[in-house]
Amino acid sequence: MSADDGLPPDPARVLDRACGAMLGLAIGDALGATVEFMTPREIVAQYGVHDRIRGGGWLRLPAGEVTDDTTMTFALAQAWLGAAGAPSAAQCAAAFDAWMRAKPVDIGNTVRRGIIRWRLHGSVEAPLSSDAGNGGAMRCAAVALATFGCADEDIASAALTQARVTHHNPLTDAATVALVRMVHAALAGRGLGGVLNIAHALADEHPDFAFRGKRCDNPTGYIVDTMCAVMQAIDDNDGFAAVLTDVVNRGGDADTTGAIAGMVMGALVGESGLPVDWRRAVKVEVRREAVRLACGLIELAPYCIANALHEASGY
Repeated sequence: MSADDGLPPDPARVLDRACGAMLGLAIGDALGATVEFMTPREIVAQYGVHDRIRGGGWLRLPAGEVTDDTTMTFALAQAWLGAAGAPSAAQCAAAFDAWMRAKPVDIGNTVRRGIIRWRLHGSVEAPLSSDAGNGGAMRCAAVALATFGCADEDIASAALTQARVTHHNPLTDAATVALVRMVHAALAGRGLGGVLNIAHALADEHPDFAFRGKRCDNPTGYIVDTMCAVMQAIDDNDGFAAVLTDVVNRGGDADTTGAIAGMVMGALVGESGLPVDWRRAVKVEVRREAVRLACGLIELAPYCIANALHEASGY
């Protein structure tokens, strides 16, 4: 049973896909962190094809450890669960502040500036900027799971409320909302075609994101580079492993491109479709937290609340 049949997606499949999205994010992060800031040529010289979660990289991480992409997503997820609904901008900012005070292994400059601005001035929205980074988009899996079944305007509001604490740019806004909707398409069972329809709509509305054509290698933290690399990898490959191997071997901001591709592809294939060796290679505490948060978030989603009420009514 799926959305393509004109029926609501099966709750068990939705839960599997939700866990797949959160675990896929962590897998992509852990895989990509090893080759972050390397060029494709450097990756080939050192690894041939980098397709194993092995740790190392410029952060010298243990194998299976994750970076800010995953831990900041977890912090946002906790804010949603603590609020039992959409957290306010101030609640998002406070969650990010607590995350930074816990000394994460890595933190982007734009994220750091946004959190310090909150500490010093109580500002919950970064000023409109030409700095179109990818930090607001990398953590949006939490929003995607919790808003599944929401009205479009509520989805956009929730996505941008958290993103603009640190990132405020039209391109960042558009990409963050599009990613949330890509995950929703996957959760609803609309498959790869449904995900790519949203990617093409993003490129139609903002031509900077056109992803068919020149290959985006060594992508920077600029949201256009990030999204083009991710969407090219999804468009050009079949299956979770092939997509993630492609995108992280492009180097550059590989932990974030890996995390975003993992989030989308994980939502498509579900937890049950993730490569077993990669899933087991992620730090066990991270795996458990990913599943716990995914289950809690999807229970908040209007789709799941409505389904539970429907079942309770006996109709």
